[in-house]
Amino acid sequence: MFNTDFLLTSLVVVLIPGTGVIYTVSTGLFLGWRASIAAAFGCTAGIIPHLFASILGLSALLHLSAVAFQCVKFAGAAYLLYLAWSMWRDTGAMKFNSPSSKNGLWQIVMKGFLLNILNPKLSIFFLAFLPLFVNPNTISPMFDMFILSIVFMGMTLIVFILYGILANSVRRHVINSPRVIVWLQRSFAATFALLGVKLAMTDQ
Repeated sequence: MFNTDFLLTSLVVVLIPGTGVIYTVSTGLFLGWRASIAAAFGCTAGIIPHLFASILGLSALLHLSAVAFQCVKFAGAAYLLYLAWSMWRDTGAMKFNSPSSKNGLWQIVMKGFLLNILNPKLSIFFLAFLPLFVNPNTISPMFDMFILSIVFMGMTLIVFILYGILANSVRRHVINSPRVIVWLQRSFAATFALLGVKLAMTDQ
């Protein structure tokens, strides 16, 4: 069902820095390894609706419906700009304390979930990506796509957790440098803003 080509291609796709990776890395850097794992789970959960939409063919309807696509796209862009504004506003004030409460971790999970679920390009990507690795002679292509989706999600979660832990490992080198903290916060804020503008300007 899934072969080396699928695993290698999926790994490359997951490793490419996107909004989910940037969010997980910034969370691990500023809030610690527990928060980064929560961010990784949230971002991974955010791709589940896109994967199911691809399996059921709903992303094809999204691709054909310009209005639906534009609504989701602008909602996602607005959310990215909101994250950028929030991080820029809190420049220099962010604490290097990992949230220990369930509510704090849950908020991180939800941010990661919204970050990916509001990106309509993911549904179209999976619609084009997954069928490439489905055997044309299979009895149940939907089942095969479901298994491929599970594997892709697992790889995403593992890679994102590693990204977050790696970011947390360099945390001690910047924790006592206010200038570095401000620079990093503004850099992440600018990156989220650029990604939001890019998403808003992309065509279907």
